[in-house]
Amino acid sequence: MMEKFTIKTFDIPELEGIGKKNIEEHLKLYSGYVNNANLIIKKINEYSADAATNAYVISELSRRFAFEFDGMRNHEYYFSCLEKGARSLSEISLLSDAIKKEWGSFELFISKFKTTAMTRGVGWAMLFHDKQSNSLFIQWVDEQHLGHLTGLSPILCLDMWEHAFIYDFPTSQKKDYIEAFFKNLNWEVVESNYELVIKN
Repeated sequence: MMEKFTIKTFDIPELEGIGKKNIEEHLKLYSGYVNNANLIIKKINEYSADAATNAYVISELSRRFAFEFDGMRNHEYYFSCLEKGARSLSEISLLSDAIKKEWGSFELFISKFKTTAMTRGVGWAMLFHDKQSNSLFIQWVDEQHLGHLTGLSPILCLDMWEHAFIYDFPTSQKKDYIEAFFKNLNWEVVESNYELVIKN
């Protein structure tokens, strides 16, 4: 059986405040999510040859798959937004208009997103788009997958697990990591994510 998922590569330049070692170690962790997602699919298929006997094992593997899969996808959004250097969000972009409609100003949006990112625990601060209501939502997602909003598409993903910043900032300074992330963010990629979901 062929693997469903492949490890992606990312064109990440030298970043301000986020060191090369942190990115290298973080990418290794991402690779693990891809490999584990493929392994779980393989094992589920193997155990399914006798599904009745292996029902419990299959169920637990399926539960674990959500963690590994979302870990893989979340990181792909995260790393892609750090590619090719920092870019500002154009004030006349579709995403800028949507943000201003939802929160009144870009500054208020950034403030709310950063506050969400400071949530205690391990997880992600994420910006989602809901196609049904044509709305944007800022959401905290525990671990990799608990709190994902059904049917919504990720636009921006900020990893707030300690592994994302531990080589550069102590845990007591994760606020500085959030600031560093936004200094390096390529908003053109975020805008592309948004345009992709609203046009499909």
